[in-house]
Amino acid sequence: MELDWGSEAELTTGVLTIALDGMGGDHGPATTIGGADIAALRHPGVRFVIFGDETVMRPVLDKFPRVAAVSEIVHTDVAISMEELPSQALRRGRKTSSMWLAIDAVKQGRAQVALSAGNTGALMAMAKVILKTMPHVERPALAALWPTARGESVVLDLGATIGPDAFQLVQFAVMGEAFARILFGVERPTVGLLNIGQEEVKGTEQVKEAAQILRNLKLPMSFHGFVEGDDISKGTTDVVVTDGYTGNIALKTAEGTVRLIVEFLRNAFNSSLLSKLGYLLAMGAFKALRAKLDPNTSNGAVFLGLNGLVVKSHGGTNAEGFAYAIDVAVDVAAADLVQKIMADLGALDGLKPSSGSEVTQSTTDDAEAALS
Repeated sequence: MELDWGSEAELTTGVLTIALDGMGGDHGPATTIGGADIAALRHPGVRFVIFGDETVMRPVLDKFPRVAAVSEIVHTDVAISMEELPSQALRRGRKTSSMWLAIDAVKQGRAQVALSAGNTGALMAMAKVILKTMPHVERPALAALWPTARGESVVLDLGATIGPDAFQLVQFAVMGEAFARILFGVERPTVGLLNIGQEEVKGTEQVKEAAQILRNLKLPMSFHGFVEGDDISKGTTDVVVTDGYTGNIALKTAEGTVRLIVEFLRNAFNSSLLSKLGYLLAMGAFKALRAKLDPNTSNGAVFLGLNGLVVKSHGGTNAEGFAYAIDVAVDVAAADLVQKIMADLGALDGLKPSSGSEVTQSTTDDAEAALS
C-alpha cells in the first residue's frame, strides 16, 4: 500500500505527530484510542495518525471527541496478530499492515515516533527492515524504565537481541546512558553490567570483555562495573545492561512477582474481619502501594539503535497504560533521542568487536531472511 500523504505544503509542520498501530495489542482500538484520549489531555499539542481498519476504529474514535479532533485515520484492513512469527508477519503485512504503515510514517518523516502494542517480534523485525540500524549498531535493543527503591532505572535489552557479543553489549551501554541522560536529566548516568557476581573473574567472556571496553571509554557516563539481579530493584545504577534473553526473563519474573504480592495481600486482608478492619485503616497507604506496583505506570519500551523512534507498549495493557506509553513516546521524540545516541556512538570509532565472539541471534534473523 502506497499512501498519498499530499504535498509538502499540506503537511503539518512544527507539531509532534505520533503514528499509532491502532489494531495492535490484545484489545485493539479500545485501548489504543482510549489511551490516546487520556494522553491528548496531558499533551494538547500532540496529534495522532492512527493506522488500521476504519470500519472498526471510527465508531470507537467517535466516542472520544477530544482525540478525534487531533487525529487522522489511515485505513488498512491488514493487522498483525500477537501469535504470528516475525517472518510470517513480514510476508503478510509488508507495506500493508497497520504496524508496518505506522513505522513507515516515521521513515517518511510524517511522524516523529511510532507506537504499537502489537507483536514484539514482528514490530522489531519491521522496524529494523524499515528504519535500519544506526552506524556502530549491529543489533537494536529494547529499553524500558524499571521501578526501583530510589526511583527508576533504564534496563536493556529486554528481548530484542539474544546472545550479543561483547561489542554489542557496549553498544547497548552507550545507547542506554544516552537514554538515561534524556529521561533523568543526569549529566553522567551510572551504568552497570548484569552479572552473576560483582567480582571481575565471574561471568561469561562476553560480559567480562564488555566491562573492560567500558572502563576505557570516554563518554558522559560513570561505569559502575558488574551488578547482580537484586541491584536492579535497588536502583544501584541508572542503567542496567544485559542480553535480551536474560533481560526478558528478569522482566517477566518481576511482573509475576508483583502479581503474586498483590494476590498475597488481597488474600491476607480478606482472611478475617480484623484484617479487613486493618485494611480500612491503612487504605490510603495500600492504594499508594498498588499504584507503585502497577505495571501500567511503567509501560512503554523504546527500540534503541534504529534510525527512527519506535515505542512498544505491553500487549495486555489498558487505556491508562497505553497513555503512559504515549508519554514515553512524547518524551523521546521531543528530546531528539536518535541524534543524541548517534553522537555518543561516535566514541566507538576505531573499536572492533572481538574476533572470538559468537554469532548473535535475534528475533529478526528469520524475518530478514524471508525478505531476501
